[in-house]
Amino acid sequence: MELNELTKSGVQNAVLESGISGLSSSDDATLARLGKRPVLKRNFGFLTILGFSCTVLVTWEGSLIGPHGYGFIVVWAGTLSVFATLSELVSMAPTSGGQYHWVSMLAPPSCRKFLSYITGWLTLSGWQAFVASGGYLTGTMIQGLILLTHPDYIANMQNWHGTLLFWGVILLSYAINTSIGSVLAKFEGFVLVLHIVGFFGVILPLTLLGRPADPDAVWNTWLNLGGWQTQGLSFCIGIIGNVFAFVGADGAIHMSEEIRNAALVIPRSLLTGLMVNGCLGFAMLVGTLYYMGDVESALAENPSYPFMAIFKNVVGSTAAAAAMSAVPTVMAFSATTGILASASRIYWAFARDRGLPGWKFLKRVNSRTGVPLYAVLTTAIISVCLSLINIGGSAAFNGAISISIAGLFGSYLIAASLLLYRRVSGRIVAPGFRSSDTLVNSTGPNLTWGPWRLHGVWGVANNLLSCIFLLYVLFFSFWPAFIEVTPQNMNWAILVSGTVVVFSVLYYLVWARTVYAGPIVEIAYASR
Repeated sequence: MELNELTKSGVQNAVLESGISGLSSSDDATLARLGKRPVLKRNFGFLTILGFSCTVLVTWEGSLIGPHGYGFIVVWAGTLSVFATLSELVSMAPTSGGQYHWVSMLAPPSCRKFLSYITGWLTLSGWQAFVASGGYLTGTMIQGLILLTHPDYIANMQNWHGTLLFWGVILLSYAINTSIGSVLAKFEGFVLVLHIVGFFGVILPLTLLGRPADPDAVWNTWLNLGGWQTQGLSFCIGIIGNVFAFVGADGAIHMSEEIRNAALVIPRSLLTGLMVNGCLGFAMLVGTLYYMGDVESALAENPSYPFMAIFKNVVGSTAAAAAMSAVPTVMAFSATTGILASASRIYWAFARDRGLPGWKFLKRVNSRTGVPLYAVLTTAIISVCLSLINIGGSAAFNGAISISIAGLFGSYLIAASLLLYRRVSGRIVAPGFRSSDTLVNSTGPNLTWGPWRLHGVWGVANNLLSCIFLLYVLFFSFWPAFIEVTPQNMNWAILVSGTVVVFSVLYYLVWARTVYAGPIVEIAYASR
């Protein structure tokens, strides 16, 4: 459908602005072909968004918190497959909406609007929970540092201490996100250096000063701490712990409209970041398993973060252990800052397409900073509200944020499945096939590949593999860790995810179906 035909016919919920002749770059032209008006400033290049991707994942840092052996390799390979598929999608439509936009452009017309809306809520709730988990992790890691340097603090540790630290982390992250837009990009470039240099600052003392374990104990020990009937089932459930080390890899996708040459840079940064983080994470995993020493004594000394006690036992110095432990703590803060940025862009994009209550308020962008301030503020406030649950108990808080995996991987699965459907039916044409004044990859039937994709049978095979892996993760993400279930160890993800889905369906039926029609067309693009 050509844009002049689109204007005549009147697409539902479209807000067309013709005569946009001042497109400043090919990025703006690409966005305009998707029907979107460029309003955010493109402050990110390849290196800065690579830093963003790497530091949101913080994979090697996460390996310190819970090493999980062979499952790491399986999850790493599966995640690479998933994000090769998502890279194809973001190359087709590099918008901050991400998954819900792709679902809208790929789904059959009969269910396009409904599936897009549900996907939007899954993505939004997953990322909002991820912000809260980042703030909680950073705040409690600071508590762990205090305990490392002041062992008598263990008698006075309280949940509300961690909650106050949580607030401080979110407040500082908010300040970085709402200052001049270029500050965030420079911050991410700096933490990329810290991410890599800090890795060597931790692993070298650990491996050079520590006493290695027996290789047979590292490579041939299989644990079934959950009491499951078979070792295979225990492995399948335990592997979900490794998934957390790769959650949030789509953070760069939701910054699409702030990245130069996004259709190519994002796929390259996503896959490069996953390769770098996977290599560093696996190396740290192996190093920790070889040199962790007596785990029981480390847990007794620092119940929440035993790796800090392990560092102290290896180097024999509290100051040196504190310096080593400070690196993953700082990286956890930088991850929270990036997570807050990505989550706020989802709020902003979904509000721009009228998918949220208060969309007129949430979609506003500050003209000076180029930042959606109200979306950032909303994300921060909801995170602080969620943190109040932690005062009552960490089990309740963990239950509230358990939708992180289910929400995000559920949204990936819907988008990847629809891409596979369109791919095998031959509905997506090669780049350049359609004229430059045609609206593509939006509300109409015109689907065009972006500049980055896997060709032929390789693309189909990878797309199918990614769907299988996503189904596997989604299925086991709802299982409890222990066969003997209590309120404290229960996996509440099924309840929280079900609540989000039921709420979004009811909200759609009552209100959203009258105002939400998928990604709206904001401008009529004409080539110059």
